[in-house]
Amino acid sequence: MPTAPIIVHPPLGTGGRRVVAREQILGLAHSDADVIEFLRRAGLPDAEGLLDDPSWVKWRGGRAHHYEAA
Repeated sequence: MPTAPIIVHPPLGTGGRRVVAREQILGLAHSDADVIEFLRRAGLPDAEGLLDDPSWVKWRGGRAHHYEAA
């Protein structure tokens, strides 16, 4: 099974989640709006609809859409 091209890593101890697309770090997100902006800058203008699509985004560790410190 192919891996989702976008990985949202577990929340850090200081809060926020690292967002990676095809092994390139896009940034540290503190909200869904941050993730959407990172993906927009990476060339995905309709990124909002992708956040809950497991073929596009893999949420690792913690709950999806949860950014507070682990």
